[in-house]
This record gives sequence, C-alpha cells and structure tokens, in this order.
Amino acid sequence: MKNFYWFKQISNNVKSERRLSLGEYKRAVSWSKYLVSSGGEIKGEGEEWSADMSQLLIGNKFASGRHSRIYRGIYKQRDVAIKIISQPEEDENLANFLEKQFISEVALLFHLRHPNIITFVAACKKPPVFCIITEYLAGGSLRKYLHQQEPYSVPLNLALKLALDIARGMQYLHSQGILHRDLKSENLLLGEDMCVKVADFGISCLESQCGSAKGFTGTYRWMAPEMIKEKHHTKKVDVYSFGIVLWELLTALTPFDNMTPEQAAFAVCQKDARPPLPSSCPLAFSHLINRCWSSNPEKRPQFEEIVSILESYAESLEEDPEFFKTYKPSSGRTILRCLPKCITAD
Repeated sequence: MKNFYWFKQISNNVKSERRLSLGEYKRAVSWSKYLVSSGGEIKGEGEEWSADMSQLLIGNKFASGRHSRIYRGIYKQRDVAIKIISQPEEDENLANFLEKQFISEVALLFHLRHPNIITFVAACKKPPVFCIITEYLAGGSLRKYLHQQEPYSVPLNLALKLALDIARGMQYLHSQGILHRDLKSENLLLGEDMCVKVADFGISCLESQCGSAKGFTGTYRWMAPEMIKEKHHTKKVDVYSFGIVLWELLTALTPFDNMTPEQAAFAVCQKDARPPLPSSCPLAFSHLINRCWSSNPEKRPQFEEIVSILESYAESLEEDPEFFKTYKPSSGRTILRCLPKCITAD
C-alpha cells in the first residue's frame, strides 16, 4: 500500500493536494495496518475479487458508521471509495456477525452490473479488518444534496428523474432476487451527471434466505412497519422505503424530523403515521407515494410497475409541461398498462 501523505482532491472542482493531518494519518494507519502486505496480493475467500493492496492509495475519510469508515482513494489509477470494517476484539459475536456481513455484501456486489447500482471494484479480507473498494461518486449522497436545498425547492422534473434512477436500480436488484433492506437517501449516491446509484448492501440478502427481522439493524425512519415489528418480510419493504425517499425528493426534508427514531418507529407501527405530504405535492406523486408506503405490503406496487408509472409521467411531462397540474389518477389505466408485464412476472 502506498503512503498516506498526499492525496489529490479532484472532485467538486477542487484541484489541490492536501496533506493529511497527523490525527487523520494515525487513524488511517491504525485501521489499515492489517491490510498492508509486502507488495503482493492478499487472497480472500474469493480470489476473483481480491485486491492488490500494493495498488491502493488511501486518502481522506469522508464518512463513517458504527463499525466502518469510508475513505476516498485511488486503486490502479482509478478514483475509488474504500469501506474499511473493523472487528471489535472484545465482542466475539459481533466480530463474527461483521465477518458474515462482509462476505455477504461482497458476494452480492460482485455479481451486480447495472448503471443505477454502485460498481464493485475489489475487496480484501484479513481479520480483524476487511475492506470493500467501489467506484467513487463525486456527488456524494442524495441526502446531503437534498439538505443543501431549500425545502420544497427541488424541480419536479429533477425529482422525477432521480426517482426513476432509483426505481430502475431497485427493479434490477429485485430481479436478481435481492432485498436491499436499508434503502434511504444516505445510501443513494450521485454521480457528476446527477445519476443516482444504489449503494451500501451491508444488510441486504437474497429473498430466499431472508427470514424474520429479529435483531435487525435498519433505519427506523425509512423502515417498513413489518420490519419494525420484526415480522417476516418480502421485497415490499424496499417499496415502502422508496415511498419515504420519494417524499424526501419532493420536500428536501428529513422524515419524522420532530421525533426520535424510536418515536418514529412507534408512530409508524401503532398509529399508522407517515410524513405529511405538502399541499403543493402533485396528485401524481401523492397517489404513488400513498401506494408505496401502504401499511399492507400486498397493496404496495412492484418496482416494475413503479418504473412503468414514472416513465409514463416522464413521457407525459415531455409532451405537456403542465402535466403535473392536470394529472388525474385512473386506476383502470394503471392496471391495463401494467397487466401484460404483471402476468409475465407471475
């Protein structure tokens, strides 16, 4: 692994070299010392995805979680994001859980290929530290972008474009039999062209292997009620979360921001509460959002239908700039439009 001292910042029109602070340097070294080899390749359980650590340059940290840190970096002359996961020495059960989570995330990412899914580059497994290398997206998270906007200020055509990107990525994910289970604006990343990519598959699973949500560690504000209640769940939990994200796109606000996460979970489960839709919300969007976050999973649409609906909105908006003002929902039209695809899907 090459030295940590210099890192070229090339995103957001910043073209300068920044020397890491002593604290940043020491933290980076403390987390990455286990990954350093004598310049050779470190073999993981799957040689196909093993990273050549001699080709990796770690730069500044730009995000962190409870057990992980994410750094900007360069791998084989490519801009990348490096997720480093550290196993706690004092908690063997948690250490084993994090290792299984890492293996599962890499196994899923390795086979995913879609323009709206984060691109996997390589990974390294050398306990007690693991790392996952993916493409770096200069736009940051969708949540960060939305929080930089004034409330209710995102243009409807942009909100529609972003929603379509997310829905297409999720449609592909579900077609591969994968549940994301933590879909939220923080896990949606923006490229320089405002293309959205679904990221962070740490708690994703194959539908055939997903059981109950007992002991599940998701994010309450975006979590479907059946997951909060630790019941059996299906792909429809991602549809619920998409409904919350769609609300975020239209409001640029945080869902249930006047509550703690636990209060939000209680309100969703016990009072069937949802974030309030603004009076300015177009009927086309409110109709779809209400379907997506229905308390009954069976009433939520599949992502195939969501993509079809959003594409029809995009086509109508292109033909008529006043489309969102004149839209009137027609359940019969929606059913007829989806019927051939739904029959095929079954």
